[in-house]
Amino acid sequence: MKRREFIKNSALASAAIGFPTIVPSSVFGKNAPSNKINIGQIGCGRIARDHDMPGVWRHDIARIIGVSDLDSNRMADGKKRVEDYYAKKMGKPYLDVTQYADYKDMLQNKDIDAVVISTPDHWHSQPAMEASLAGKHVYVQKPTSLTIREGRQLVEAVNKAGTVLQLGTQQRSSEQFRIAAELVRNGRIGRLHTVKIGLPGDPAGPEAAPMPIPPNLNYDMWLGSTPEVPYTEIGVHPATGYDRPGWLRREQFGAGMITGWGQHHYDSAAWGMDTELTGPRYVQAVAEFPQSGLWNVHGDFYAKAEYDNGIIMYTGGGYPNGIRYEGTEGWIWVSRGSYVASTSDPVAQGNSAKALDASDPKILKSVIGPDEIQLTRSDEHHGNWLGAIQGNNELLSPVEIGHRSCSVCLLTHISMKLGRKLEWDANIEKFIGDDEANSMLERPQRAPYGTNYVKI
Repeated sequence: MKRREFIKNSALASAAIGFPTIVPSSVFGKNAPSNKINIGQIGCGRIARDHDMPGVWRHDIARIIGVSDLDSNRMADGKKRVEDYYAKKMGKPYLDVTQYADYKDMLQNKDIDAVVISTPDHWHSQPAMEASLAGKHVYVQKPTSLTIREGRQLVEAVNKAGTVLQLGTQQRSSEQFRIAAELVRNGRIGRLHTVKIGLPGDPAGPEAAPMPIPPNLNYDMWLGSTPEVPYTEIGVHPATGYDRPGWLRREQFGAGMITGWGQHHYDSAAWGMDTELTGPRYVQAVAEFPQSGLWNVHGDFYAKAEYDNGIIMYTGGGYPNGIRYEGTEGWIWVSRGSYVASTSDPVAQGNSAKALDASDPKILKSVIGPDEIQLTRSDEHHGNWLGAIQGNNELLSPVEIGHRSCSVCLLTHISMKLGRKLEWDANIEKFIGDDEANSMLERPQRAPYGTNYVKI
């Protein structure tokens, strides 16, 4: 069965669903339960509130009916946020959103068709695998995985389940990134030879003493597959409010900005480089790391990646935040412009305010002909995912492409840590002649958590 046919059949099969509403469904018209894709939201923190929840509920074909978070205060706040939105939209109480202290219970609910995963980085791959294997479609925030091994396990699980998984690399749904990639792919700057990506590092942080675990936080599960360490608020997330959380700056839970924003830019760059399903041949990086303090992810860094097609990609904080494609006949620059995903995005917008530029304005006015490369268009990333579930459009950021762009981040991080040039075989996903580097393709996992404990 072809993927599109499977997606359509899956959507039809899930039409007869339950409806946890407190109002008769007959009053809803196009909002009747049978017309909806029922969504469970896993993780109710900053990116969920500012980006993922609004990204889903703006589309009439979807409805959030459940929320899950290991912080019961955040979960209750997420429930209220969803219910308040729908009540205001409908002009009346609309539904009673179910809370799940454990997302695995959510996955057992046959009324839920799909989940959005907005958890810390170390909790991306495992719930995405489990959701897929439970027959749920998945939208998961980047980075795809904590390690390259986890990413490959996720790909295998999604391929086995046949579900629709979208990575949250939403730059693909920003028009300027598609335009830039199309122009490059169609030779408007000649032969592409160099790509320069601006990406900041993170600052060092203070020492932090252990603190009592808040009663509203399931801290053991929050740590998940990573080692057990004492709780401290600036190492997890704010007890109140939704400012930028401290876990983003701890290597135990991620790799820092190289994955935090790096997957966005590497994914977009690969779109223009035509390297979405492969990886670099050589990676070399240097980086500064804090010598003390709780926050220990990389600071300023510089990296070079060499591809078999002759393209060289440079990344570092010395470049403006965005992507510059350089060819034999000119250059194209693309960035987010004024767009922000959350209120606490770490980069000042003035540093990357121009969304699209070129060495010659005529390049940007060039029309892509019907016989040239046409990349998939999307007005909104969550909407693209929902449309793909219904079989109405092609998926922009499927799991294999997401895994490959995350792999570039992780390969770069490994080179940062080792401080030497590495040779990578993208076909077998191994370093050539470097046992130490290969040992860093996965991490030990603390039972009972982790992708190794998910049966594919």
